[in-house]
Amino acid sequence: MIELKITEAQKGSRPNISLPHRGIYEFLKEDGIRKLVSDHYDQIKNSSIRELFPPDDVIFEAAKKNSADFFVQIMGGPKHYENNRGAPMLVRRHNPFSITGDARKVWLGIYRELLPKLGMPDELLQSLWNYLDQFSIWMINSD
Repeated sequence: MIELKITEAQKGSRPNISLPHRGIYEFLKEDGIRKLVSDHYDQIKNSSIRELFPPDDVIFEAAKKNSADFFVQIMGGPKHYENNRGAPMLVRRHNPFSITGDARKVWLGIYRELLPKLGMPDELLQSLWNYLDQFSIWMINSD
């Protein structure tokens, strides 16, 4: 079994990011990616980082959709995010929120629980994990 390790990181780190393997989209399809993101957000509501997400249910659902659109696109699916919101520019979009290294670990920890349940081949699982781990380092903006 693959070990999904969370890389230690600090504010200002900008590691190289490899896009997730295109086979992930083929394996999960758009509906599977949307379900994964939805399940992740639903667990965030009960986590220590819930204050980083909109308390209003309508706005929360919109954020969930935007995130799912991004992940569908980044995994090789239709460019829903780009078509609806423009270029991702995620570091800038996350700047209004105080994201610490500890908050990143909580966010990643939820994915670490969800990903093995998807039944993906190890190569795809590792590729997706590597992407999430490295991508999330870029979002840290607070000590």
